[in-house]
Amino acid sequence: MNKVAVFGKPGSGKSTLSKALAQATGLPLHPLDSITYQPNGEPVSREMVAAAHEGILSSDRWIIDGLGPLGLFYQRLEAADTLVYIDLPYSTSYWFVTKRLLKGLFVKPEGWPKSSSVLKGTLASYKVLRMCPQFWNEAFDAKLTALASNKTLYRIKSVAELKRFVGEMKGK
Repeated sequence: MNKVAVFGKPGSGKSTLSKALAQATGLPLHPLDSITYQPNGEPVSREMVAAAHEGILSSDRWIIDGLGPLGLFYQRLEAADTLVYIDLPYSTSYWFVTKRLLKGLFVKPEGWPKSSSVLKGTLASYKVLRMCPQFWNEAFDAKLTALASNKTLYRIKSVAELKRFVGEMKGK
């Protein structure tokens, strides 16, 4: 495990899992939000994102969590030796996004751009969640299965599995 792509719907626990994985393995963590957004929450140009992404992919060891532009996402899946797909039910993702908003009123969420609005980010997460069935579907599953033929794939489908995986990573 040297190049790890962690991905899933908004509010699925990617940041929490990625942080535990980075601590357990010593791999450098690159949250995609920190590449695609400025500290104030404004988007970074596609060119700058692509250049930063390419720089990370060309290194020997990394964890990248998030989705981002689809072309870069598929490059990341190709380059990774380990894929961690957090595939929680939609109701759970909606709850986690809402919970993140409520907690975010008091403490900035993990991995959140420093000066960005938690409310604005939450509304964007709800919007993305509504659009997710267009992407996270049988066609994506078929692509993922083909991509994962020579990689390690972890597919986490419940909160219990997510907690167990994070606990195992913290225990390493």
